[in-house]
Amino acid sequence: MGKIDTIIFDLDGTLLDTLEDLTNSVNYALEHCQMPLRTIAEVKGFVGNGIRTLMIRAVPEGEKNPRFEEAFAAFKEHYAVHCNDRTRAYDGVCELLEALKAKGYALAIVSNKVDSAVQDLKEKYFSVVGVAIGDREGIRRKPEADSVLLALKELGSTRESAVYVGDSDVDLMTAKNSGLPCISVLWGFRDKEFLINHGAEIFASEPSDIINIVDNWA
Repeated sequence: MGKIDTIIFDLDGTLLDTLEDLTNSVNYALEHCQMPLRTIAEVKGFVGNGIRTLMIRAVPEGEKNPRFEEAFAAFKEHYAVHCNDRTRAYDGVCELLEALKAKGYALAIVSNKVDSAVQDLKEKYFSVVGVAIGDREGIRRKPEADSVLLALKELGSTRESAVYVGDSDVDLMTAKNSGLPCISVLWGFRDKEFLINHGAEIFASEPSDIINIVDNWA
């Protein structure tokens, strides 16, 4: 693989710290259905595969629970209103994206979050990013490669010159399925030991590390 010119980022846990808002909406839904609440640490372990899977993990007995769909609906309704109460870009991330853009890198975001929310969050926090793709009709969700390959197509880039950046096992599998190397960040929802156990080999301890990695790619 030669020089890198394209960087595709995961969103939650990589660019944005969304954990507190997700936890608050999970617990709103659980309380609404008289179910036991979850800690922020528990929710941190549940995220990564989209909101339905998040709620399957949070609700006792998951989809087998007769009130699951009610709880899921309550979560979606609450999160739609409160998804930006506490959410913020991780320290150094906006500066990272600005620096990468200035250096000429093509940038994209791919997420299992609902596409409309991904577009809104891109415009609010990361307007320098060229392409953002969330969960939408006709595209299989991560870890399938669909959203990454679509992002490459929309950017006019190839997988041979692209790298994927994420914080989870889902991201590692997404990169593998897409034929891309993966940079695993250590400020997100999974720790280094967990990531190593799932095949991670390249790590960024802080956002600025990503510039050094891609600039010196060989």
